[in-house]
Amino acid sequence: MLKTHEPPRTLSQPSQYTLKEQFNKYSRLTLPGHKTSIHTVRWSPDGVYLAAGGKDKIVNLYRATESDMVPDPRYTNHGHSGDIDDISWNPTSLYQFSTASTDKTAKVWDIRYIDPIASIRLKNENLTVNWSSDGQTIAVADRNDWVSFLDVRMGFRVMKDLKFPFEVNDLVWTKDNELLFVTSGDGNVHIFNYPDLQPLMVLDAFASPCLCIRFDQSGRYFAVGSNDAVSSVWCSQNLACISAIDRLEWPIKAISFSHDGKYLASGSEDHFIDISRTKTGEQEMVIEVNAPTLTLDFHPKHNILAYALDEHDYRDQGTVKVVGFPEKERRNDRHPNVRQ
Repeated sequence: MLKTHEPPRTLSQPSQYTLKEQFNKYSRLTLPGHKTSIHTVRWSPDGVYLAAGGKDKIVNLYRATESDMVPDPRYTNHGHSGDIDDISWNPTSLYQFSTASTDKTAKVWDIRYIDPIASIRLKNENLTVNWSSDGQTIAVADRNDWVSFLDVRMGFRVMKDLKFPFEVNDLVWTKDNELLFVTSGDGNVHIFNYPDLQPLMVLDAFASPCLCIRFDQSGRYFAVGSNDAVSSVWCSQNLACISAIDRLEWPIKAISFSHDGKYLASGSEDHFIDISRTKTGEQEMVIEVNAPTLTLDFHPKHNILAYALDEHDYRDQGTVKVVGFPEKERRNDRHPNVRQ
């Protein structure tokens, strides 16, 4: 396993601007590196690296410096033989992330090395991957509603395969790692105790399939994106809905909270990304786009948003967009297309 040079970690100073000010002040970066559509973008826990994967079967890394996002194409000839549909970073490590692919494998990567440190053969084409809050388990859900739980301490071995009696779309652990939330095609959020995975309750307040779910960093709130074009925000303690965003017209495919939990970004096939206030659902701003949004992720420490679009109809490559990145000098040839 070939070890790579480890660059210094940067972009550590907090922003002096509000989210709206930062998105308006700085231009939108366009990061090339993929040959076709990008299905997933995820920031590392410290926000220094951005990982992207998609239909071209490769993982690209981009490193944040004080003034730019620098491509780090170390994995372009290594890895999967199928589409990469999801990426998840180990929340307890600055170096490890996992990928889920349609080639029926999950892989674990360490950015200090070129090759994956583990490759796990699973049952079916994979849909989503999520790392537990304590960093000890990886859950991989496939398109046939099996979820495989990988034990990190035991060399990423499969410690349990569980077939769910409903369509599994996404899953996430609570911050204390005691509960697992699973969104389903029956329009519910199923809540399980962890690690025994016994059903605890079903949150059945949705009118259509629930597609995605995310917690904010504090663990106080979680958001659900559903097929009826609604993003809803919930209190994780009393499981009460505190706000709902219904300005989009197409199913919500991607959601993400800002680093401070004040804002929620929602993406769909609409030609804008909605940025709303978490507690009220009021619109803070929109980011205009020219194609459906496939994935998005807020930076864990700054008012920066990365996203990728379904650009295959008019572009022969896939690009990552980054809004709010604190460049030292604004690039006048790039415009943020932010509408207030």
